[in-house]
Amino acid sequence: KVEGRNFDIRKQLLEYDDVANDQRKVVYELRDELMNVDDISDMIEQNREDVLTAIIDEYIPPQSLEDMWDVEGLQERLKADFDLDAPIKQWLEEDDKLYEEALREKIISLAVEVYKAKEEVVGAQVLRNFEKSVMLQTLDTLWKEHLAAMDHLRQGIHLRGYAQKNPKQEYKRESFELFEGLLEALKTDVITVLSRVRVQQQEEVERMEEQRRAQAEEAARRAQAQHAAAENQLADGEESEGSNQPVVRDERKVGRNEPCPCGSGKKYKQCHGQIN
Repeated sequence: KVEGRNFDIRKQLLEYDDVANDQRKVVYELRDELMNVDDISDMIEQNREDVLTAIIDEYIPPQSLEDMWDVEGLQERLKADFDLDAPIKQWLEEDDKLYEEALREKIISLAVEVYKAKEEVVGAQVLRNFEKSVMLQTLDTLWKEHLAAMDHLRQGIHLRGYAQKNPKQEYKRESFELFEGLLEALKTDVITVLSRVRVQQQEEVERMEEQRRAQAEEAARRAQAQHAAAENQLADGEESEGSNQPVVRDERKVGRNEPCPCGSGKKYKQCHGQIN
């Protein structure tokens, strides 16, 4: 019975590992695909549309009445998450026939327009490289987090048996939900980063670099002045110490039992030595 139980445990662990391995294959295939292409702009464009559509649906539900729309909430969300200033309220005031689908297309078109403006500033190749870098880094980060979540799920999945549920089936179901969450987070996180990134004109970059060099030179001048002042203070201190040197006698010191130099005939200790 013990051997049979151990076999069941090993079999169950292998089945759990199979689920993780299947997901690993999907992620590695996606990563290999990203590594082998130079331009993923089509993927980015589709992801942007998917992400924005999902956000818009939260505030403007499909086939809903305008009274159910949370326009202010949508404007704030677009600004906070994607740095997108979409004057939705103004659009609706200017066009009372602007319906849900047309409004969605208008918002997505604005996001594309803003992103294209960034490309004109930095250049297409620079932006393509940045898109690829962000996608790979985000995928690696989310995959590590997903593996930790899967390990945590596997450690506690046996408790599902107490609720009259099949642990293996529950593991497959919940691991699939986690993996779906990973793929959705990949889209959202990448689009968020790309939407919020700030780009600068070359002239502005040169101006900022010139300002940085000027500040560095000023800091160097201040440091040099402080160093010179410190050296002068040290030199003054040495001169002051030299002026306070103890007096050195040129004459030999008279012993206490020797005749006093005054010529009195007395010992020095009994004459002028008493004064000293």
